[in-house]
Amino acid sequence: MSQLPVIRKMHPFAILIAALVYAPFASADDMASFATGGYARGLKTMSEMHKIDTDGDGTVSKAEWLAYQEKVFSALDKDKTGNVDEKEFLGPSTEMASFATGGYARGLQTKAMMHKIDTDGDGKVSHDEFIAYQTKVFDMMDTDKNGTLGPREFLARGTSSAQK
Repeated sequence: MSQLPVIRKMHPFAILIAALVYAPFASADDMASFATGGYARGLKTMSEMHKIDTDGDGTVSKAEWLAYQEKVFSALDKDKTGNVDEKEFLGPSTEMASFATGGYARGLQTKAMMHKIDTDGDGKVSHDEFIAYQTKVFDMMDTDKNGTLGPREFLARGTSSAQK
């Protein structure tokens, strides 16, 4: 409450600059929560980590992460147009069932996640939107910024102090 008078005294241009400076932090916290609890619960399991860790070294590299997300998008894009509409996004995918855990698929394939990933709001998730979103997820999880996710980072809940 004591900060409210300070905001009222700020020049409108200063308020705009402050909003632009702090906006990335708001989306970073939003990304750290993975948009929905179901998505986070489905993703952050040892079983899902092992599916993504294709070289079996106990960590998930960014390359492994992105290769996995390419497979996920391909499984969602049933008509292979490069865009996933709501019917495709929400519909069951036998292809995804062959490589992803059910918890991950159920957490991802929700209207809330689709709308979160559909950044241009056109009602479709493009390949670029999907990969950009998943890249941000990886970057948020990679709290030590070394390009790999070990079990501690992969299974962590919430936002780390490094991200706040």
